[in-house]
Amino acid sequence: MMTSENLWTYRSGVSETDQGLSVIGFDVEATDGKIGTVDEESNVVGDSYIVVDTGFWIFGKKVVLPAGTVTQIDPQARKVHVARTKEEIKEAPEFDESTYREPGYREEIGGYYGRYPLS
Repeated sequence: MMTSENLWTYRSGVSETDQGLSVIGFDVEATDGKIGTVDEESNVVGDSYIVVDTGFWIFGKKVVLPAGTVTQIDPQARKVHVARTKEEIKEAPEFDESTYREPGYREEIGGYYGRYPLS
């Protein structure tokens, strides 16, 4: 199980490149296929995440994925791989442009993704 502390931190070895790499615009791959592209990112220590624009897959929806769900960043292929299925991501708490940076929403996201094993 993920803890809420490590959920918002990238796993060690996720990206072998320098920490200044931006993943905005990278494709995001769930365990069962592409879910969208990175629209925004935060690399704040202990509060890192990506915001994924899912485009038409979940009509007009964006999702927040905590850094702990990221298993690999491939700068050459411009892909971010996450350890969640499309269905798990689709069922995540609703993204709200006005509140997604607030602690309450983070706790809700953390509680949701924290239920899944860190694999």
